[in-house]
Order: sequence, then C-alpha cells, then structure tokens
Amino acid sequence: MTRTEAVELAAELELDVDDIAICHACLSFISFAIDSGDERKVAGSITSMAPDLWAEGLEQPVRLALERARKRGIANADEAIVTVDKSGPRSPVVSAIVRKLAADLSARAKGDLFRMGWQPWPPRGLGV
Repeated sequence: MTRTEAVELAAELELDVDDIAICHACLSFISFAIDSGDERKVAGSITSMAPDLWAEGLEQPVRLALERARKRGIANADEAIVTVDKSGPRSPVVSAIVRKLAADLSARAKGDLFRMGWQPWPPRGLGV
C-alpha cells in the first residue's frame, strides 16, 4: 500500500477524534508537528507516538473501521487489513489515520491546549 493510498483510505474511514478513547495530549504532539509544517517532525512524531496510541485504545476502532470499509467496498481496505495485521501501528494506514486524527484535533482545538487534552499544573483542588 502506498502512502497516497493509505491517506485516501484514512479519509474514508469513519473515525472521529472525539469518539476514540485515546490521549489527546499524546496526539497533540503530532498536531504541533503538523502545525509547524516540518514533515520530518511530523513523521518522527507519528513514528514515536503511534505505538502508544495503538496500545492505549486506537487498535480496536481502527480494526472496526477497516472492516466496515471493506464491507462498503472502499478501495484498499482489504490490503490495509492485511497490513495492519502484519505491522500494527507501524503500518502505512495507521500512520495516515494517526496523522488525520492529529490534524482533526488541531483544527477543532484551534490552539486551546485544554481541548488538546492538557491539564493545568498544579491540578485544581490541590490547594497549591
């Protein structure tokens, strides 16, 4: 699967950043890289964060979305399922999905760090 095919497939999947139980603060590291416009930073942040996002809850929604896409006859869904089975969070389609979710988060948050999952320090209620 090419990077272009993975990006096109990711755009077709029914995945919403606000509906997936993953850490928005973790995803925001990728959002910040996207906002910087530095493609090397984007690639590096996806490579480093995708396995964590996958492990903390991205895997099941991705697998379900790919299966729905396959049933709808979306191009490359079958190949993506095989690739995800083989490479998990290191597959091109997962990278494209993580990038899309991070871009969606950035667009929705519009720079608001609290909407990106960050919390104030010290946490409220500690009396500090």
